[in-house]
Amino acid sequence: MKNIKFLILMLFSLSMVVSCIDDDNDELTGGASTGGLITLNNAAIGYVVGNGATYTASGSVYQGNTKTVNIDIYKSFTSSATGNSTDEILYDSVTITDTELGTNAPFSTSFTYEDLIEGLTLDGSPLPTSDSELNIGDFWTLRYEATLSTGEVFASAAITKVSVGTRFAGLYRCLEAEYYRIGVLTYTTSDWPSETTIESVDATTYRVVEYFGAFNGNEWYFQIDENDKITYPDETPSGDAQTGNGQPLITCESSPADMSNVPCGAETNIVVRDEVNGEDLLYMSFGYYTSGSGSREFYQVMEKIVE
Repeated sequence: MKNIKFLILMLFSLSMVVSCIDDDNDELTGGASTGGLITLNNAAIGYVVGNGATYTASGSVYQGNTKTVNIDIYKSFTSSATGNSTDEILYDSVTITDTELGTNAPFSTSFTYEDLIEGLTLDGSPLPTSDSELNIGDFWTLRYEATLSTGEVFASAAITKVSVGTRFAGLYRCLEAEYYRIGVLTYTTSDWPSETTIESVDATTYRVVEYFGAFNGNEWYFQIDENDKITYPDETPSGDAQTGNGQPLITCESSPADMSNVPCGAETNIVVRDEVNGEDLLYMSFGYYTSGSGSREFYQVMEKIVE
């Protein structure tokens, strides 16, 4: 009898475990409230002083079992000189009309300089009416909140940074690339990232974010002069030596013997402007040298991405 009671107890306990597992699975699949997952097309936008352009921030929201019906977009401004920021205010509210399950419903918002500054106050004063009074490195932040059909509101971790810069700041795609490791072609165009972010530091200096050719985890600088010639400073703006992958930077000028596998003539380290579509091209040759091993040489043609 005791064995029978014990068996019955074990079967009952097992049924409860299975029931709990089924309930948990239901929460993770068909029965769960999902929605508000925002993906941005452009997390970084370069605002070019004086060009009077209209810019667009866009993205999509995944439509799960619970639908996203609205995206609220908030804006704020941060001064590069002081680090102070304005209060955040609502800029735009976008109704989502595509509610089909499993789709990525698109949304977008457009803005000019006048739109960006409207209603924002920094340190007790409105933002300047002329963008010529801004500083390189100032930026706006666009933040997104998704409203679901249930009335729930979810703040997205994704933001769009609209950085004040010069013409050649922005996102770039790689059109052509070569990487030589000790004279051996090792990586080509397909190994480069789909997007590389370039930010303005001052009127002539640019910071490359994250990627040194095909390698991530890098931050480095180049300059463009009035003749659209690209050069590479020996030091960063903070006074540190320029490096690539943690090794000393080399260029066609500083180490021509170590840059024999990539172009180093008049056809590289130049800018080719696109005055029609704004898809400017950067032709760049650079590298680094590893002591006891040898040179790493890079050649890349980068095209500015214009939304």
